[in-house]
Amino acid sequence: MSKTSCPPAPRTRCPQCQRAQRTCICALAQPVEHGVQVLILQHPMEVHEAKGTGRLLQLSLPHSRLLVGEQFDAAELQAALHQPWAASVDIDTEPRQALLLYPETTEQDAALQLLPAAPLPAHWPCPPRLLRLVVIDGTWRKSRKMLYLNPALQALPRLALKDVPASGYAIRKAHLPGQLSSFEATVQALAQLEDWTAQTPETERLAAVFSRFIAQQRAQADERARP
Repeated sequence: MSKTSCPPAPRTRCPQCQRAQRTCICALAQPVEHGVQVLILQHPMEVHEAKGTGRLLQLSLPHSRLLVGEQFDAAELQAALHQPWAASVDIDTEPRQALLLYPETTEQDAALQLLPAAPLPAHWPCPPRLLRLVVIDGTWRKSRKMLYLNPALQALPRLALKDVPASGYAIRKAHLPGQLSSFEATVQALAQLEDWTAQTPETERLAAVFSRFIAQQRAQADERARP
């Protein structure tokens, strides 16, 4: 008589970073001060992706929120984009301008029949305290689908990165030149909006967080490769 094998016990996950306890990244995060609020829209397939950086980004930015989904409830998304964040550490006294961190893809947008993106405000650049940066956390293909499925995102003014540096995200393959991880891209965007330089303490601290994350991922990959 054959013995019935029991299914493996589910992994115990960290309630904050959603990773297995042995690969928890919470200790890597080093919160920095920033004026721009950051809304991270994470694709469901990134939630337990070991190489993903969205949750590390959220842990490192006190004035941030993370929502998981592919197609969001329209009212919920509108509130997250444009309304004050209730029960937040931020006390909003003025409306925030939402910006989508996304490159200019006019031809591709037309092919998908997306809504035209709104122009940047006439009084651009805005003070950081008046801005809310929206980041789509997913692969390029998944981010395009999320944009397609959520018209409210299509209509936002876009912020494209300037002078994109080489990525340090060697643990995950980029499909196009100039592509960065969500963590790197957001830090670059904040640098533009907050007028940070490479020597600004916030930039240096976030760069150190990312470096430690890459080192941890490589060490864990080496451990798994051992016989």
